[in-house]
Amino acid sequence: MEYDNDLVEKKLRRWEKYINEFRLPAWEDIPDLGLYMEQVLALLTDYLDYLPPELKDEQFITAATINNYVRNRYMPKPRKKKYYRIHIAYLVMICTLKQSLTIATLTKMIPNDIPEESVREIYTAYRDRHRITAEYFVETVREIASPLLHHEERRMKASVDETSGLISTYAIFSGLSGLLAEKLILLEDKPAEEADPDQ
Repeated sequence: MEYDNDLVEKKLRRWEKYINEFRLPAWEDIPDLGLYMEQVLALLTDYLDYLPPELKDEQFITAATINNYVRNRYMPKPRKKKYYRIHIAYLVMICTLKQSLTIATLTKMIPNDIPEESVREIYTAYRDRHRITAEYFVETVREIASPLLHHEERRMKASVDETSGLISTYAIFSGLSGLLAEKLILLEDKPAEEADPDQ
């Protein structure tokens, strides 16, 4: 595949600025007044506006998906068909993690049968971790894409000169990151002697 490296450089710089400014909503900023499904979908679209303009027509979450999460007990049931802060917090975490973890694994991180105060603590810690990780991610992109961004002084072993190399690097990184997270989650409550040394 052929890519225009100048266009890629401009897009990377714009996306870097966007990611550096992006924040998940604070717990206190999430509405707790009881929203209907359409309102929830609009709110999530606003909160999780990761998609580039070319993909914004595609819905990343639907009413059917949310109903499925409730039916399978991945999150608490709405109250009289209304969704509150606790529901939105679950959905924000699920939507931002489901690209790299299975939904079944996510329920180990955020069980649906815990008190609201525990959900608040988990969500707040997750929001902080999301911000720190996004900043670290931007820094690694700067280093790996340093030749494309004309930062030769930042060049490292994993740096790439072509966009196709950057795509491959982050696709591999994504797969390995998801695998590591899944493996670590599966170690919960296992004593060290049970852990398989070859896996």
